[in-house]
Amino acid sequence: MGPYLGVFLASAVAVAVVTPLVRRLAVRVGAIDKPSDRKVHPKPTPTGGGVGLLVGVGAGLGAALLFPSLRSTFFETSELQGTLLAALVITLIGLIDDLFTLSAPAKVAGQILSAGLLILTGVELLYFWFPLGLGTVVVGSDLAVLLTVAWVLVLANAINLMDGLDGLAAGMVVIAASAFFVYLFWGPTNFISPPTGALILSAATAGAALGLLPYNFYPARIFMGDSGSMLLGLLMASATISGVGRTPLPSGGDIAAFAIPVLIPLLVLAVPLVDVALAIIRRLRRGRSVFAPDKEHIHHQLREVGHTHRRAVLIIYFWGVLAAGCALAITYINGRGLLAVVVGTALVLIAATYVPQRLREKARARREREAEAKEGSAAVAPKAS
Repeated sequence: MGPYLGVFLASAVAVAVVTPLVRRLAVRVGAIDKPSDRKVHPKPTPTGGGVGLLVGVGAGLGAALLFPSLRSTFFETSELQGTLLAALVITLIGLIDDLFTLSAPAKVAGQILSAGLLILTGVELLYFWFPLGLGTVVVGSDLAVLLTVAWVLVLANAINLMDGLDGLAAGMVVIAASAFFVYLFWGPTNFISPPTGALILSAATAGAALGLLPYNFYPARIFMGDSGSMLLGLLMASATISGVGRTPLPSGGDIAAFAIPVLIPLLVLAVPLVDVALAIIRRLRRGRSVFAPDKEHIHHQLREVGHTHRRAVLIIYFWGVLAAGCALAITYINGRGLLAVVVGTALVLIAATYVPQRLREKARARREREAEAKEGSAAVAPKAS
């Protein structure tokens, strides 16, 4: 654990040190995110925090080279080097968007390019283990390419869509990357080879996102921008692909077979993935482009029902912890009844932090309408007499 803690701290400290410099540079070059109808921040704020995140990830990987137990990973595979190269490319594309605003197809093309770099350096999902007697299924090269590209696109855009409130995306990535690290480090024990690369990436990603939070949490002094959100999505995609692609057989809890390797990353990242799925469904039903922006994401809905900016972020953090906890419970808990209780409790807690506030808001709106109706009746009564 010591070397991975060193990677985590190196990434966090590097981002914390570099981000004020990035903010100063952003102000100087005019990289300012101005308020608009589809944004919630009230004043112009520097953007481009992804540059600091990239420096932090690079520092974390550099720290990994200092530990003999981790150094060999850089020579056994090119996954970490390829991920760093892909991270550089996607950060550059995101930074261009932060400065000049790219079209949605242009950003997707950049994400596909970054995914291609991952594939060329060996970051691919090698096989699935399916339950119900299907056993291990080796993924062919063509399908592996499609799955890798699709997963990068999903996560890059999920984190991007989640980045609608100060500190939300960064905090969710800290939770998700930490949970995935725990899953890899203390979870299944039957890896063909230890997923050291995925562990390093998870530690570096969690550390970098945590290092940004003091500057990005409400009220934010700098936004990560697309350069940061797409970078974090790419890093999570690379870590999860590298991690689950090395698990040929299930282990852990007695129904872990249903979650390894297909569902663990989905559960760890449940909140942003549900948000992006709902956004796609919502836009398709209205005949709009799936890339068309709106203000109906989960975090926007929490604001609309009366939660403050800070409370909405903390609630979604809480949901992320619950979802990640359920993912880990599937790995560790033996007994489907107990697992059902854990998952059911998580769902009840999620509902308890969302539904009551919505009901209170509806009740308040109803009382206001009734009061307005009474005032109208009182105003009309004298005229009638």
